[in-house]
Amino acid sequence: MWPRYFLTEFIRNVLTEDIGAGDITTSAVMAGGESGTASATAKDELVLAGIEVFGEVFLTLDPTLIFAPRKQDGENIARGDILADISGSLASILTAERVALNLLQRMCGIATMTSRFVKEVAGTKARIIDTRKTVPGLRALDKYAVRAGGGFNHRFALYDGVLIKDNHIAAAGGITAAVRRAREFIPHTLKIEVEVKDSAELQEALLAGADSILLDNMDVPGIASAVGVVQGRVPLEASGNMTLERVRGVAETGIDFISVGALTHSVQAADISLNIIEKSFGKEG
Repeated sequence: MWPRYFLTEFIRNVLTEDIGAGDITTSAVMAGGESGTASATAKDELVLAGIEVFGEVFLTLDPTLIFAPRKQDGENIARGDILADISGSLASILTAERVALNLLQRMCGIATMTSRFVKEVAGTKARIIDTRKTVPGLRALDKYAVRAGGGFNHRFALYDGVLIKDNHIAAAGGITAAVRRAREFIPHTLKIEVEVKDSAELQEALLAGADSILLDNMDVPGIASAVGVVQGRVPLEASGNMTLERVRGVAETGIDFISVGALTHSVQAADISLNIIEKSFGKEG
């Protein structure tokens, strides 16, 4: 999933951002020593992603809490399903609640939308993939959520793949020059993908030796034409204005990959609540 040190450091940082010098409200209204249990409940249908992250927020704040997940990432969740229970200090649960829910709701929102796109292209060979259009600092969580929803990841960051886009092409003086320079610079283990916007650039990218080609903002006939020209010589990716309404038509062209920036840059958070269901004791009744 991700290195443990990453998750621990990340959660500490986001908790510090929210808590700062202390949770004034909880300190003011709690008598002290109250203990109990809270349950996270889905208020709508969703695909679960981030249940471990959700639990780690509580446990990082207070290791004495007990976290008990009831569902697993990747599961289809019905409205009213209980996702997890957290037991222990109610003050700790209240303090960690918002951060934990923010992360879980975002990740479930990404997984749920990804699942919808995956279902739309079912029966074709197209894979739904993500992009780098993520909130800075949240990329590992966002891309994990895409996988939980049945999608696949594009490159993680700038360091693990070459993607020559329009501005690279303009800066280098053309596709041919850009591919040649990249080939001379990178190790043989890396591949080169080139973004093209029309048939002329497609032909140039093929002749330049691109390992894969991204068709940028082409209409469905243009994508179909490109698939016919390439004839499977290199993988083809379609990108730009990918909606649930048009993705099926794109997939049916025979395209290999469809990248959807909206999976992560236009997230609608899933509707999940956390409610105290049991209070065990306290200094006051």
